[in-house]
Amino acid sequence: MFLEVTQKYNPELIEFALELHQNGSISPNTYVIDLDTIRKNSFILFSESRKQNIELFFMTKQFGRNPLIAQAIVESGIEKAVAVDPWEALSLSKNGIKIGHVGHLVQIPKKMIAQILALNPEYVTVFSYENAKNIHAVASKMNKRQKVLLRIATKDDYIYNGQEGGFTLEQINQQIEALERLTGIQIAGLTSFPCVLINGADANITPNVASMHKVKSFLEDRGYKNLELNMPSATSTETLPLLKKHGATQGEPGHALTGTTPLHAVKDLPEKPAMIYVSEVSHCYEDKAYVFGGGFYPRSRMEGALVGTNKDDLEKIPIIENDPTNIDYYGTLDTSKVHVGDTVIYAFRTQIFVTNAQVAIVENLKTSPELLGIFDSMGHLIC
Repeated sequence: MFLEVTQKYNPELIEFALELHQNGSISPNTYVIDLDTIRKNSFILFSESRKQNIELFFMTKQFGRNPLIAQAIVESGIEKAVAVDPWEALSLSKNGIKIGHVGHLVQIPKKMIAQILALNPEYVTVFSYENAKNIHAVASKMNKRQKVLLRIATKDDYIYNGQEGGFTLEQINQQIEALERLTGIQIAGLTSFPCVLINGADANITPNVASMHKVKSFLEDRGYKNLELNMPSATSTETLPLLKKHGATQGEPGHALTGTTPLHAVKDLPEKPAMIYVSEVSHCYEDKAYVFGGGFYPRSRMEGALVGTNKDDLEKIPIIENDPTNIDYYGTLDTSKVHVGDTVIYAFRTQIFVTNAQVAIVENLKTSPELLGIFDSMGHLIC
């Protein structure tokens, strides 16, 4: 999906990753990430967010909760992270990263609430009155008043399978007085997901945003002021003006940090590609070649890979996508005219935290390339 744009804008990343694999510094099933480009992308996003007056919380799941990357993003101006789940919040906080938002997309388990609130997250999203009541109970014992975002999810909204949950408009109307009696929480705003969808080269607001505005109007009629409208999904320099137009006060960049939103595959955007996946030809069978897997992603939308042993003989080879119902022990090249041990380089959309891949962080690619460290998919240092 991003192979051509990576060749165009960051060929040094491909070349150094090839060298690292061929000399044995990294193994197959390794993502290689360019820290300098991450820094540039982060600063570009931060600068645009200030122009639009939108606060950003950065997402780390797609690059494996990596502490070096997270710190580079903070140093570029985006000071707080959004944790996709409570375990990510714990991992980030352990590495000194401030938590701006937790509980969305994954709610906080009841027995983990105290542990998460002790991290002092700025916002916690709740999907229901019961979740809000649990946050209230723990926060009250800790002498806190936790700011919460109500997740809005009406029957006409766009919700991904496996991510269902939230308040309907009717529930807000019925339960608002009960919510307001929970003195351990402060209703600080609203959120939903996804708020932006990409279709080709176009970014469009989902119906979820209209639902959020209906609830916002209802709350404002009750006297609420300065409500946050948190609108995650596909946040980038390209979509920030769109979010601003539709009232967003918060965005949550993830793939834009690595230059890998769907828009980056089809448009020349300020954020540049910073991540590739490196494997190796394991064996050939009949008319196909098989490469070591473990880090592939079912929604990657990849079309080809670069195969070879040095930068002058890399050849683009078509691939056959894996059946998502099977374990990705191997990936498949649609040819047998390669050699065992050849390096295979991909560039696709991924979520490293759901893989068993390793992550190699590199920098100074244009001057004196350096491998800073190798981590697992949860951000723990391997070597």
